[in-house]
Amino acid sequence: MKTRIIAAAVALPLLLIVLLVLPTIATAILIGAMCALAVWELLYATGLVRHLRLMIYSALMAVAISIWSWLSCPHGLAVLLLTVYFIALAAELVHAHAELPFTTVCVSAFAAIVVPGLLTAMVRLLMMDNGRFLVLVPCIIAFSADTGAYFVGRAFGTRKLAPIVSPKKTIEGAIGGIISAMAAMLIYAFVLRFGFRFEVNFIYALLYGALGSVGSILGDLVFSVIKRQVRLKDYGNLLPGHGGILDRFDSMVVVAPLVEALMLLLPFAVRV
Repeated sequence: MKTRIIAAAVALPLLLIVLLVLPTIATAILIGAMCALAVWELLYATGLVRHLRLMIYSALMAVAISIWSWLSCPHGLAVLLLTVYFIALAAELVHAHAELPFTTVCVSAFAAIVVPGLLTAMVRLLMMDNGRFLVLVPCIIAFSADTGAYFVGRAFGTRKLAPIVSPKKTIEGAIGGIISAMAAMLIYAFVLRFGFRFEVNFIYALLYGALGSVGSILGDLVFSVIKRQVRLKDYGNLLPGHGGILDRFDSMVVVAPLVEALMLLLPFAVRV
C-alpha cells in the first residue's frame, strides 16, 4: 500500500503537467506512447500475440491514432491510416498463412485500433474549446470512482460484484464509487461555475458522474477478465504498486470516450 501511495503521489502531478501544461502536440505524443505501451502489454504480456512485426505495426498504429486525434480527425487521413495498417496485416497473413492464425491478426487489430481509438479520446477532449478544463473530467470521474469504491468497499462491502473476475470488488463499493464520482463532478461543476465563469448544467454534471463511474467499473472488469483468461496477475510493472499501463488506465478506456460522447451530445459546461 505504501508503494502504491508513493507512486500515485509522483504520477498524479506528472499527469497534470502532461494534460495542463505541455503543448498539445507533446501531450498527444505522450498519450500515443502510453497507448503503444498499452498495446504491447495487451499483446505481449498476455501472450496472445508474440509476432514481432504485428506488435510493432500495432504499437505504431496506436501512436498514429493519437496524432490523428490531435489533428482533429481529418477523414482522409483516417482512411489512409486504416488502409496502410490493413495492408500491413494482410501482407503478414498472406506471407505466413501456414503459421499465423487469422485470430491472431484480429487480436492485433483490436489492440491497435479499438484500445487506442478509445483511450485517445483524452487528446480529442483536449482539442475541444476549453479543452484544458474538459480533459480533466474523465480523470476526475475515474479516480474518484476508484477511490470511493475502494474505501466504501473496505468499510461496508459484503456482497461480491464479480467474485470470479474481481474477488475484491463489492456491490457496496460500486455504489460508493458511483456516489463519489457524482459528488466529485458536482464539486468540479461548482469550481467551473464560480471560479472560471462557465455556464454549467449541474444535472448533466451528475449524469456524467453516474454514467462515467459505471463505465469505469465496466472497463476495469473487462481487462480483469482478459487477465483471468490468460492467468496473468498484472499487465506490467511500469508503475510500482499499480502494475502496467492497462492496470492503471483500464477504466479510462471506457470513461474517456464516454465523456467525449457526452460532451458532444450533452455538454455540461460552456464558457460564456
